[in-house]
Amino acid sequence: MAPIHSLDLDAAWHKSTLIQLRTSKMKQMKNLSITTGIYKLPRTDRVFCTNTGLESDEHDLTFHGGFDKAVHQYYPGHYASWQSEFPDARDAFQIGGFGENLVVDGNMNERNVCIGDKIRVGEVLLQVSLPRQPCFKLNHRFGIKGFAPNTWKLSRTGWYYRVLEEGWMGVGDRMKLVERKYPNWTIERVQEYLHRDKSNLAKLEELGRIEEFGNECKEAFKRLIDGLKKESGKVKEVEKWEEFELVEKNILTKRISSFVLQAAGKGEGEDLDPGAFARLKLPNGLIRSYSIVGGSTNRLELGIALEGESRGGSRYIHQELKQGDKILVGKITESVPISGSFSNHIFIAGGIGITAFLSHIAAYSQINFNYELHYAVRSADDVPYRNLLEKMGANVTIYDRSKGDRMDIPHILSTRRWNSFVYVCGPQRMIDDSVRAANSCGMSKDEIHYEAFQMATSGDPFTAELVKSKKTLEVGAEQTLLEVMREAGLDVDSSCEVGNCGTCRVEVCSGRVEHRGSGLSQEEKDDGKAMLSCVSRGLGHIVIDF
Repeated sequence: MAPIHSLDLDAAWHKSTLIQLRTSKMKQMKNLSITTGIYKLPRTDRVFCTNTGLESDEHDLTFHGGFDKAVHQYYPGHYASWQSEFPDARDAFQIGGFGENLVVDGNMNERNVCIGDKIRVGEVLLQVSLPRQPCFKLNHRFGIKGFAPNTWKLSRTGWYYRVLEEGWMGVGDRMKLVERKYPNWTIERVQEYLHRDKSNLAKLEELGRIEEFGNECKEAFKRLIDGLKKESGKVKEVEKWEEFELVEKNILTKRISSFVLQAAGKGEGEDLDPGAFARLKLPNGLIRSYSIVGGSTNRLELGIALEGESRGGSRYIHQELKQGDKILVGKITESVPISGSFSNHIFIAGGIGITAFLSHIAAYSQINFNYELHYAVRSADDVPYRNLLEKMGANVTIYDRSKGDRMDIPHILSTRRWNSFVYVCGPQRMIDDSVRAANSCGMSKDEIHYEAFQMATSGDPFTAELVKSKKTLEVGAEQTLLEVMREAGLDVDSSCEVGNCGTCRVEVCSGRVEHRGSGLSQEEKDDGKAMLSCVSRGLGHIVIDF
């Protein structure tokens, strides 16, 4: 074994004693339908520890447990600090509150425990594998919105062990440091580059070479390193259009069909994060964006409704596109956020708007998130992806307009569970109702996301003068400013093109705008100095820059 290096890290802690050993079965979390292993209780007997953790200790394997997260330790001295900083939650900040397995006397903490440390306790040989990555359950456990990030900001997360040698342990056993291979990399210093200084490529690469890290950290370092390298050599990315083939077309309802597109000559591709959409370039010259229901970067499933007022996009796809036909697919972009710090997730959808959320709901079901879906449809015959909705059971409520059902959005938002995040996708009327209800409930913009699947873009003609060149563009009643700018040879960034993302925003130097879409905040709309060129319209004459 390598020698122990103290480096002023309070080497005396390795003589500390285990004063509590805590385990629990999975239990329902307060006011939620999901279960958790955070409510651990002290054990008085000796407990056998396997390579997946302590006997009779159960984990939500989405976030905890497994070989890299078999045992969790937390420094008891942190509780007094939390109590002073959050006095209203003082009673919740007691030993065991973080769901820790090991409670040790002395000063063993994130500033003197190093990644890769091997520690003997009783018969068991443990190895420090990961700093804890806090999840929303800490917010819910302590009743404090947004609490979890405080743990890594202040380096009070605790840490995980993997089990190198199985055996028995119990209260009164000594914690003996057997080997310290990385004396420079305390848990606190690891968190500095994992969370607080994520732009130091040299340090991240050094951390990425430490084999003793668990996979969660290895993957996080890889993402950070890849992102920095990509950013350093970044030039303006030109959208690439790749040829895909329509390999499946399935009718789901009278209006809605499923379209599966496969990249020509390519394999399965990489997994996509939930909430992405793809841009399609149609042979008739139109470019349209559609939510991805499932698949990968090389195989996309889209659910598309035939719109009664289609300008040619959905009409072409439904009536002209046949199995075996080729179509161009451009940028795949994430749109709907993954809001992991919230205790409950409320999806409000209307009609084809359900496609924006299906991949989210599937993922949230797998990772033990509490969610509910409120879905408004024209009739029972107009419900797509019925098999997926049936799997959601009591989590979904369907409102059938043909039967007089009405979704009461103000009631849904005013009676929402504590620490809920709301996602809305549907027609403009549904979004407007949700905006009013959210404002009346005092919800912040960080608690709700709006996603339009269709946005009216026509209106009165207007002119737009470019502030630098003094060139004036004429925007017709059925044209968008974005389309006219492109026709004039101007290189304008865009993504969703239905007013959700804000990529196509331009500065408004003078003139008035009819704002549409959700890509700008209400403050930005009121300020009048920006507009979304894909959906918003000038009133008369405006002067713009981009």
